[in-house]
Amino acid sequence: MSSLTHFDAQGQAHMVDVAAKPATHRIAVAEGRITMQPATLAIIQGGTAKKGDVLGIARIAGIMAAKKTSDLIPLCHPLALTRVAVEFELLPDASAVLCIATVETVGPTGVEMEALTAVQVALLTIYDMCKAVDKGMVMGGVRVVEKRGGRSGHSYS
Repeated sequence: MSSLTHFDAQGQAHMVDVAAKPATHRIAVAEGRITMQPATLAIIQGGTAKKGDVLGIARIAGIMAAKKTSDLIPLCHPLALTRVAVEFELLPDASAVLCIATVETVGPTGVEMEALTAVQVALLTIYDMCKAVDKGMVMGGVRVVEKRGGRSGHSYS
């Protein structure tokens, strides 16, 4: 296992210096899900939530979150993102919504944190919009499922 990169030799937190790393096309895909009561999923699917289009608003929230990741995570580099896509899949058998975020940039550092942040905020938005009818929703399984670019190349989890 490699050492933690956000600590210097004295154990002090610092932002990693990426100046010497080449700019490459980098992509990260993350996913997560929110599980709910079947009636709540039906409201989302039917577009009848009192606050509006749940998935449409959650999509915009996820995109905005990816763009603000360096404002939320102290040691993340601010990145010029070239693409953020947030998609949802309704999972009736699990009474859940799966969120998948794909984030891209051309730069010296990856976009995994941006993809993870997009998923988390999109799921939080679904919770916020539906909590009046279902306070027992559970978010989980948030993870990076694919990463491309940079020194480590292409990987899947």
